[in-house]
Amino acid sequence: MTWRWASAASLVWLGLAAHGGAALAQQRHVRELGLQGVVLASDPAMVLGGGYAAVRTSSRTRLALTASAGATDGAFAWRGELLAHFLLNPRATKKAGVYGGGGVAVAGSRGDRQGYAVVLLGIEARPGARQGWFLEAGLGGGFRAAAGWRWRH
Repeated sequence: MTWRWASAASLVWLGLAAHGGAALAQQRHVRELGLQGVVLASDPAMVLGGGYAAVRTSSRTRLALTASAGATDGAFAWRGELLAHFLLNPRATKKAGVYGGGGVAVAGSRGDRQGYAVVLLGIEARPGARQGWFLEAGLGGGFRAAAGWRWRH
């Protein structure tokens, strides 16, 4: 990973930590765990599955970390992401909620490693409830689509 990606990741992390630190002092934070599948329409395509962990740094913001493994062009592939989400209706318990996000990703296969900026739009079932599905679409190393299930505590 080049210094540009490390610098970008550091700036995202510091900005969210500064914003989230004040918010966490004022409220209980929600922790989330989940499973996800990710497909990247790149050359060659990647199909991955993995885990998701996040903390809501305020009522409308979430900092997420994902780790996935799978295949690309018949070889083992992996991808990790650090993402920030902005939730439009975080307390909805009976309807779906929409969110946007962005961050950084690093992916590799066959000893090759690449860094990417990621932007996405997502929808999740009942973001204020204990669990629910999610769907995401965006860009980051090619067209990125993800789907999965999240548990909140």
